[in-house]
Amino acid sequence: MSVVRTIVFPALRLLVWAVIAVALVVLAFRGGTGGRDPSGPGAPTLELGSPTVPVGRGTVANTVSVTGTVVADAAAPVRATAAGTVRRVLVATGAPVTSGQALVEIRVEEQLDPVVGTDAEGNPTSTPRAPRVRTVTVAAPVAGSVGTLDVLVDQVVAVGDTLGSVAPGTLSVTATLTQDEQFRLLSPPATAEVEVQGGPAPFTCTGLTLGAAPAQDPQPPETGAPAPGAPAGGGTTARCAVPAGVTVFAGMGATVRVQAGTAEDVLVVPITAVQGSVQTGNVWVVGEDGTEEQRAVTLGLTDGEQIEVREGLAEGEQVRQFVPVPDDSVVDPSMPGPVG
Repeated sequence: MSVVRTIVFPALRLLVWAVIAVALVVLAFRGGTGGRDPSGPGAPTLELGSPTVPVGRGTVANTVSVTGTVVADAAAPVRATAAGTVRRVLVATGAPVTSGQALVEIRVEEQLDPVVGTDAEGNPTSTPRAPRVRTVTVAAPVAGSVGTLDVLVDQVVAVGDTLGSVAPGTLSVTATLTQDEQFRLLSPPATAEVEVQGGPAPFTCTGLTLGAAPAQDPQPPETGAPAPGAPAGGGTTARCAVPAGVTVFAGMGATVRVQAGTAEDVLVVPITAVQGSVQTGNVWVVGEDGTEEQRAVTLGLTDGEQIEVREGLAEGEQVRQFVPVPDDSVVDPSMPGPVG
């Protein structure tokens, strides 16, 4: 038994390791081809060329969907339209008002030129006249409720001084657009479809406008936090008005869908095949003999996956599925450069 443990078992282990080593050497030098010439018939090949796709026809619906927020429309300032003293404050804070309703009366004194004449002896005289007094009414700029009215009777005001504000009490939906979304909405419609999570059925939001995001107020130095409701960053903001009768509240999240056009039965290619995505672009056309041609095309609508080609291609032509990229291989700095 001791002979088996000391001689036979070690010899078997050596034999097994030798067989494994020989198998690894065979696999390394033959490449797993089973003895066939790797370059001979039947050997598997690796296709490294870029795939191509045909130019086809389809329908492109340019629908941009973004996440937005319901916000209260900003209060309109009430500004003095004349210089003078406050005669009367006609409404109280929080009172409902209509557009054009009188809010404040300002007493304005106009100095009149003196009466010039001569006395009995022919000497010139100048008799001052009492100032002309008139009342100027400051009206509400919009309908809503009076938010603030920080003026007192007999307070002196100048033209343009802010006397208070009127909150319109209306709501809007705002959403920040990415750069790609801005390009897809170069000609936006006047409406958008809005869906508020947990709220009413999707509704049409009117008066859609695109513009720069409002600037944030300076951050308080003691907190460093942005003002409530301020956007997180700059960029372009889409904004539309919530129609009357729709029950939503400021601060609610919403999904905004903008339908910016549909093109039916048009030439389309994948968006990955085009260099550029707005108005003009380049594609690489592959001929029957495998030659490639860079060709300028005129572009139309896109849905984010395929894009309409209005000019420059014919149906059935083959184009590279992906835009070629320049060689970005990194040169090893330790390798010697060219001699001379």
